[in-house]
Order: sequence, then C-alpha cells, then structure tokens
Amino acid sequence: MRAFADLLERLAFTPSRNAKLQLLQHYLERTPDPDRGYAFAALTGDLKLRTVTPGLLRGLVEERFDPELFRLSYDFVGDLAETIALIWDGEAQGELSVSAAVHLLETTGKAGLPAAIAGVLDRLGPSERLAFLKLATGNLRIGLSARLARTALAQMGGPELHEIEELWHGLTPPFTELFAWIGGGARPESAALAPFRPVMLSTPTDLDELRALDPADHVAEWKWDGIRVQAVSDGGVRRLYSRTGEDISGAFPDVIAAMNYEGALDGELVVRREGAVASFNDLQQRLNRKTVSKPMLSSHPAGLRVYDALIWQGEDLRSLPLMERRAVLESADFGSEMIDLSPLLTFATWDDLAALRADPPDPVIEGVMIKRRDSVYVGGRPRGPWFKWKRDPRVVDAVLMYAQRGHGKRSGFYSDFTFGLWDGEALVPVGKAYFGFTDEELRELDRFVRNNTVERFGPVRAVAPKLVVEVAFEGVNRSTRHKSGVAMRFPRISLIRRDKPVAEADRLETLEAMIDDPNVFGSDAARAGTRHGRKKRREEGAG
Repeated sequence: MRAFADLLERLAFTPSRNAKLQLLQHYLERTPDPDRGYAFAALTGDLKLRTVTPGLLRGLVEERFDPELFRLSYDFVGDLAETIALIWDGEAQGELSVSAAVHLLETTGKAGLPAAIAGVLDRLGPSERLAFLKLATGNLRIGLSARLARTALAQMGGPELHEIEELWHGLTPPFTELFAWIGGGARPESAALAPFRPVMLSTPTDLDELRALDPADHVAEWKWDGIRVQAVSDGGVRRLYSRTGEDISGAFPDVIAAMNYEGALDGELVVRREGAVASFNDLQQRLNRKTVSKPMLSSHPAGLRVYDALIWQGEDLRSLPLMERRAVLESADFGSEMIDLSPLLTFATWDDLAALRADPPDPVIEGVMIKRRDSVYVGGRPRGPWFKWKRDPRVVDAVLMYAQRGHGKRSGFYSDFTFGLWDGEALVPVGKAYFGFTDEELRELDRFVRNNTVERFGPVRAVAPKLVVEVAFEGVNRSTRHKSGVAMRFPRISLIRRDKPVAEADRLETLEAMIDDPNVFGSDAARAGTRHGRKKRREEGAG
C-alpha cells in the first residue's frame, strides 16, 4: 500500500501527461502481480468492490471524534477520505498490500465492514490511510483518465494501445493474462469475442472556423440527442457498448435482438416511436439498468441510427475513406427496421448548412456533424477529420440562491451553485451548476457567497438574492422529481450578470415554454450567439 499511496500522491501533483505516464509505467514494472493489476483497475475505474459509502465512513469517525470538529475539518479540507486520513489517530504498524486490501473489502460482510475498515486505518500511516480509503470508495481524483492509464501499458512493450483497447472489455482484474501478454506471452483470446474498438470522436467548431475549409470536401448529418454506441455482432456474440467501452447490452435487449448482421457499427442509440426519435429524457429511463421490464420495452422502444461501419462481414473498413465505408452501409441489410442509416444533408456552402442547423426538422436534433469525405476511422479525437456544430445553448437569467464548497482542488471555494427563477413573487430552485465559469469568475462568486450568506444548512449556505447569473443548458424536460417541475440538461453558469437587477431575472414559465416550443431559447436569446459572441460579452462584462 505504501508504493500505491506514493503513486497516487505523485500522480495527483504531476500536471505533465508524459510525467504521469512515466510514473505509472515505473510502478507497473516494479510491482508484482496481483497488486499491480488491482491497483491498475482502481486507476481505470474497473475495480468493482463492495460499496463503502460516505455515511459508513462518517459513522466510523463520529464514534471516535467530536462530530463538530470533524464537520469543521471536512468543510476546510473538502475531501472526505483526506479528512479521515488526516484526523485518524492510528499509527503505522506494518504494511498492507493492495491485493490484501481488495480481499478484505470483497469478502467482509456488511455488518463487519465498519470494524474491518477501522482496524486497517488503525495500523496505517496517513498516506497509506488515504490510499486505502480512495481504493475503498473508488474516488481517486488524480487527473488520470482510463485511456491514459492504458497508454502506459502500451509503452511497456508488446501490444499497441488499440490492441489493448479492443480486448479491454473482456479482461478482469487483476489482469494477470494482460500483463503476461505485455511481457511476451500469448494474446488472451478468451477476451476477444465481440470486441470493442475505440470510437472516433469529433471536435467542436463554429461558422468562423468552418469558413477556412472547403465544404465540397465534407459531408454533414444531423446530430441526434441520444448516446453514442458501438453495436458489435461477432461470431454469434452480440454486444452494445457505450463510447467508453461499457457493456450496456442488458439494458437494450430489443436492440441486441435486432442486430442480425456480422460486424461492428457506430451510431446513436435513441428511443424511437413510430419512426420519430424521442427526447433524451425518454432514453434516460432505460440507461443504467441491468434488466428492462416488458412494459418499459413497450413504452420506450429503442433503436439505432447508424453513422459508420468499422467492421462489416468480416472485413475491417477503418482504413477506407469515409465515403467508401458509407457506400458499404448504403447497400447493407441491417436485418431490422429498428436499425437505419443516418441520412446525409444537402448543402453547397457553409451558410446553407448554418440555415439547416438553425431550423432542424426535429426538436431533438442537437446540431450537425461534419466529416471529411476522405477521413479514415481512427479511435480517439484527432483534430481535423470530424467536427460537431451543436445548436446554440438555451439560456435563462437566474438568481443565485445556495452554494456549497467544492472538492479536491476546489475545496477552498464555494463552487457548487443552486439557482432559481421567479414563480409569482417567490424564487423557485430550478437547477445546479458546477462549471462554465472562469477561474476569475469562481473567485468572484466565492467572495459573493461569503459576503452575502444569510443562513447555513451544514455545508450549504443560503445567500441573499442579489446576484443574477446567465445559465446555459442543452435542453429541458418536465420532471416530477423536482419541486419546480422541470429538469435542465447540462446546466452551466455562462456569465455573471452584474448589470441585471434581480427583479428582471427570468420566470419559471419562460423555462416551461422551452419544453413545448423548441425555438424558444430564453430571454435576450441573441446573447447566446456563438462562442466568439459569449467570449466578447465576458470581456465587456455582460451588457
């Protein structure tokens, strides 16, 4: 655990990508199995242990320490595991291996788990305590993505990154077969059924950037408001993967049953009724489920809108130009009406495409995808071949109501904000936002919260209704889970409206109108504009 604790600490305080890779590679080369496999699984989010909840950990601490002292310490530190690691009064009395820690967390019954965790904390030093708690909670927060971690594996020699990623879904901790393969052993063929291939991603763009490109070299299609998936049918094994490689087949048995082909298709998973694509909110009802009931299958039927083909009838198409891959899809039989090909848009100039984007035929369309005709299929996010040009965000001017301290690097700031709109004479909370603001704006918001607190509810502060913020978001749906009756999608604070009186903030009915009319984008909608326009408004201080 000592070496793992040192790795986590050094990764957290190392900003350089290459330095992170070198640190991880050295750890993996020097650490024996199965410790390195379990540690690596924790770093990639693939270590699925018995859930150690924040409530369980708080209960342990409050049995030994004054609850108010702990509350104040947690409020100052901002990270639960780090607070416990610092405040716990145990002493280092020996070493605990990563695999022993995993075994303890996997095999200890629910009733005995608190005592077992307390026993471990008693015999570890502060750094090892923190590493153990991070392992137990799965909340590492060290600035290392799963793909970057797998890149370190590829740098150890042997298989390349794309080969590792194609087998990743079939591998399980502690990855003994994987490390043997990297060391020159046999490829783990048992993991190769219905393999996931890394998806190709796009980069954001706007009209100003597009004008430098030749529209004749590109094609465009609608960007549907679903989730990106890879539908793989290989040797009789059918699987549906999210863009990150998570197997979501269990939640979509109707799509799995419709995959009567041999190959790997890239597309958008949507809920579709009588040919019409439903809102993302409908699709969300089926996500994150292990199984789906018959009533849900009937009321929320899923479908796949195909964008591209990676493999077809045993042939790898990824190195072919886009339009050749497209020709294969246009002549293909997908075997079901639930699976269809995303149509291309007709345009001659970027202004033509801008007009289509501004007036899509369906309210669930998010914007347009733009792709070079000659682009090959490359996993990851290469700059240049593919672009996404999303519709301008919807906006409302809301009043700041509550704030909470952030975590990790933001633990010293109030960075989690609840905002509201007017409903009659009262302000009604309509959403929360954690990002969208610059570092300078975060400091300004933090000062406002500290200087205008009127009430405290544990870690939450209620603030005087004095500040208006512009909130941008991608969509809004009705919701029975929120008192306001609405739920925003991806809300973020895009601007501090120092110029606007609180009484002139938007009303709840403005937000509700956006549900029924997709062309309503909020008060002063012209302010939303392009990214260039929003940047200019920031520089000018709103207006």
